Amino acid sequence: MHTLDSANIAMIGLGYVGLPLAVEFGKKYSTTGFDINEPRIQELRDGIDNTLEVEPELLASATQLTFTSQINDIANCNIYIVTVPTPIDKHKRPDLTPLIKASESIGPVLKKDDIVIYESTVYPGATEEVCIPILEKLSGLTYNSDFFAGYSPERINPGDKEHRVTNILKVTSGSTEEIAEFVDQLYASIITAGTHKASSIRVAEAAKVIENTQRDVNIALINELALIFNRLGIDTLEVLEAAGTKWNFLPFRPGLVGGHCISVDPFYLTHKAQEVGYHPQVILSGRQINDGMGAYVAETVIKMMTQRKIHVVGSNILMLGLAFKENCPDLRNTRVVDIINELVSYHANVDIYDPWVNPDEAEHEYNVRTIDSPKTDHYDAIIMAVGHNEFLQMGVDKIRTLGHKDHILYDVKSLLPKDKVDARL
Repeated sequence: MHTLDSANIAMIGLGYVGLPLAVEFGKKYSTTGFDINEPRIQELRDGIDNTLEVEPELLASATQLTFTSQINDIANCNIYIVTVPTPIDKHKRPDLTPLIKASESIGPVLKKDDIVIYESTVYPGATEEVCIPILEKLSGLTYNSDFFAGYSPERINPGDKEHRVTNILKVTSGSTEEIAEFVDQLYASIITAGTHKASSIRVAEAAKVIENTQRDVNIALINELALIFNRLGIDTLEVLEAAGTKWNFLPFRPGLVGGHCISVDPFYLTHKAQEVGYHPQVILSGRQINDGMGAYVAETVIKMMTQRKIHVVGSNILMLGLAFKENCPDLRNTRVVDIINELVSYHANVDIYDPWVNPDEAEHEYNVRTIDSPKTDHYDAIIMAVGHNEFLQMGVDKIRTLGHKDHILYDVKSLLPKDKVDARL
């Protein structure tokens, strides 16, 4: 019989998802945060989270939380929660390598009656088709007889200090009715917003993957409308504001769709759909539109520069923002790099200014390096790609001082006044 009193939790993966969850569990239960990244473990032991998701005082409040990079340190745990990334490869196919390796790590230390709960976004069926066989093989135990599984999809929103792990309703599921109830109670003990117990692991997996697929398709529609309205000489934001006066018009905005979720998760669903003989059309069309927006922005800026007789080759262009979203250091799958790569292909010199981003991480991930501060009276074009508060606080006039007398100011996020910029998406 599983009881909350005996819960001894191991959190596998301490990134944007795992750490906030580990902290909340560590306030109530014996919890060990495990990550193969030793420098990450050391900084967390020092009370520092470089993802900026967990403040030092919040980290310190988890009095029952410890950190380790040694698998033997989690051998005594009885609940393993897997929160590793699930990216796509260069061919846009699901890359389950981190999930497989996490399962391979847990397998040898798995014991009778242990529960393994997955939070990573996957296609419906992945937990039981891919992960469970690994656990069975390496542990020598039988699924749903000797050990059990659950699935509770993560709903972390990086950089959002309003919607945090405890006040976002949590979907839960388990491999048997009894385990489903226990997993639900476990999360309900820390999630103040409540829980929703799905009927099966597959239903919970599917629910997660369509959350972001729906947003992706909706944004793709607005991006396509922006492409149309721009050709018609109509301001997209003004159209959206007018249409938004109707009570059931959805408030989506055009923009770059990056990050670890919205731009990745749809490919997990389309992969599984094609596996069972269905070729998705709406989802993949939406992905194609969204993936092309970075190049469209670059081409628009280049066209405007050419019209003003500003030489693109050898020009100086300032990119305001590199992170995939505002007020967040997260660089995962940022589509700002699409704009940069397109501009560089025209032999423009691109300076990237983002006060949130770690320059070393930017160089490691994308072979670009951010600058400490932009130069005054230097740029032929300025592209506001990310809506960081720092850029909004600068204001249009100060941003304009960074450019030459005749320069282009393009607002990807439509956050600056329409009459103060040369164009916006």
